[in-house]
Amino acid sequence: MKTKTLIEYTLHLADNALIIGHRNSEWCGHGPVLEQDIAISNIALDLIGQARNFYQYAAQLSGNGATEDSLAYLRDAIDYKNCLLAELPNGDWGQTVLRQFFFSTYQYFLYQSLQKSTDQQLAAIAEKALKEVTYHIRWSSEWVIRLGDGTDESKKRILQSIDELWSYTGELFKPAGYETLAANEGYGVDLAAIQKNWDEKIKSVLTEATLPIPTNVWMQSGGKEGKHTEHLGFILAEMQFLQRAYPGSEW
Repeated sequence: MKTKTLIEYTLHLADNALIIGHRNSEWCGHGPVLEQDIAISNIALDLIGQARNFYQYAAQLSGNGATEDSLAYLRDAIDYKNCLLAELPNGDWGQTVLRQFFFSTYQYFLYQSLQKSTDQQLAAIAEKALKEVTYHIRWSSEWVIRLGDGTDESKKRILQSIDELWSYTGELFKPAGYETLAANEGYGVDLAAIQKNWDEKIKSVLTEATLPIPTNVWMQSGGKEGKHTEHLGFILAEMQFLQRAYPGSEW
């Protein structure tokens, strides 16, 4: 039972990083200025690197010929366990950086706790990834403040982004069954224990950005159990094409 749950938990972490990493990679060559184009592309690479580490471990646990490539590229949408927030369209620059801020803040406190995991491999991956995520938070939060406390147009855009994204943040802290079991076994993270830290960081940055903090918003969920938006299917159609067209290709 532990191995099955550990595989599901590891795949959840991998899928989160892969899908939002792929989303960010769509900005490559399209960023507002060269410096920020490079920054968002590097963040995408960081996230895909995290995904690789988790997929490699999940493949090791799974056996039966599973590889990081088969887990990333040969599963159907219903098998993916990423949060819905990760798969949402990029929208404009404001929506992308706000999504990254919400998600990176979640990852930061998640990985911080995961370093204490009783599973040494998960702890090691989290320790390495935490250094990257620390930068992701700083970069994305600076953009949120810049847009929120900027021009009338930039503020309008970031307010629209909050409206688009906020209802997807609740799922970050709504545990799936495998997350609850993983936390109880000591190798996963108790999401309730890190939610307060996330709330405080988000509130601090939005306040500095002169942006409102939404209240009483109904929250979307389902991605962790394989119930996704239509957007994931389009992501996978593009992302998985090469592997399905040329079976056996390696990452």
